[in-house]
Amino acid sequence: MDAFYASVELLRYPRLRGQPVVIGGRRLQPTAGQARGDPRFRRLCDYAGRGVITTATYEARALGVHSGMGLMTAARLAPDAILLPADFDAYRRYSRLFKTAVAHIAPRIEDRGIDEIYIDLTEMSADTLPLANEIKAAVREATGLSCSIGIAPNKLLAKIASDLDKPDGLTVLAPSDLAARVWLLPVNKINGIGPKAGDRLQGLGIRTIGDLAGAAPALLERHFGARMGGWLIRAAHGLDEQPIVTESEPRSMTRETTFERDLHPRQDRALLTAALTGLCERVAGDLAARGYRGRTIGIKLRYHDFRTLTRDVTLRNPVCRAEDLLASSRECLRRVPLDRRIRLLGVRAGALVADSQEGPAGDRWVQAELPF
Repeated sequence: MDAFYASVELLRYPRLRGQPVVIGGRRLQPTAGQARGDPRFRRLCDYAGRGVITTATYEARALGVHSGMGLMTAARLAPDAILLPADFDAYRRYSRLFKTAVAHIAPRIEDRGIDEIYIDLTEMSADTLPLANEIKAAVREATGLSCSIGIAPNKLLAKIASDLDKPDGLTVLAPSDLAARVWLLPVNKINGIGPKAGDRLQGLGIRTIGDLAGAAPALLERHFGARMGGWLIRAAHGLDEQPIVTESEPRSMTRETTFERDLHPRQDRALLTAALTGLCERVAGDLAARGYRGRTIGIKLRYHDFRTLTRDVTLRNPVCRAEDLLASSRECLRRVPLDRRIRLLGVRAGALVADSQEGPAGDRWVQAELPF
C-alpha cells in the first residue's frame, strides 16, 4: 500500500492532498473546530516532545523526512508540514479491507504486516498483467486507496519491484532486468540487509547491489560468515527460494508507549498506573481479536538514560484477560529497580496458545502493594 497510514488520513481530510503531511505523536483531545468537522491542523514546527514519525506523504518525504525520524528533527527539515496523530484502529480496518479484496481474486497470500502482502500467482490461469490490474482496481474500490505491485519470479525481486514505481506502480521485473533496474540501487534495497549490514558493506566499498553482485565471495564470507556471505551473493543476483507462507502463528503480542516526558515511579505513579493498565487492555484486545492466550507475560522498561531492561513471568495457565495481564505485569515490576525516571513502558504476551488449547482458566494473583 502507498504511504498507507498517511493515505488513510487523506481519505478523512482530502483538503490535505498534495501537501506535506506527517503521521506521528499522540492523539490530542479535539478542539471545538474539530468537533464541528473543521479541523485546526497542527504544524510540525509547533510540536514539542519525543515522538517519532510513523509515516509521511510523498510530499513530506521529498523534504527529507522519513519513518522512524524524531518529530523534533523532522520539524527542522519541514516546519510547515501538517502533523496528524496515528489512528491504528482505522489503519487496521483498512488493512482488513484491502486484504479481503485481494483474497477474492488471488487467495494464496502471505501476510507481511498491516500494509504489505505477497501474492502467489503461480497457479492462476489468467495473464499476470491483467490480473495485477484487476487486483489494483479491487483494492481501490474497497478502500479508496492506491497500491503498488511488483511482479517477479520470486519474493526478493517482487519486493524490490514494488518499490520502483511508487505510488500506484505496476512493475514487472525479470532476471534479465537486473543490470538495468536493480544493480544501480543501494544495497539496503534488498529485503534482509539492515542498517548494520549496510554499514559494514559500505565499509568494504560495496554501495550498490551491482557492487555486491561483483564482490568476491571469499571477501563476503570472511566478513559475514559462509552462510550470510553466500546469501548476499545470491540475493544480489536475484536468486531467492523463499516459499509463500500462507499460514503462520504469532509468537507474541506487544504494546508499548513512549512518554512525552520521563515519568518518576513515585511522583508520577498515577500516570504510570494508567499507562500500564491501558497497555494491558490493548494487549488483551489483541489476544481476543486473534483468539489467543499468553503463558509468558513480560514488561519492558526504558529509563531516561536509554538503558532498557525486560522481565517476564511464565504462568501455570495461559491468560488473556486484562486484569490477569495487569497482575502478571505488576509481578514483573517487583523485580526491576524503580529508582530512576522511565521513558518507555511496554507489555508483552508470549508463548501463545490458541483458545481451543486454552485449558483451565488463567492464574489468579494476590496483589501486594506495588510501585504502580
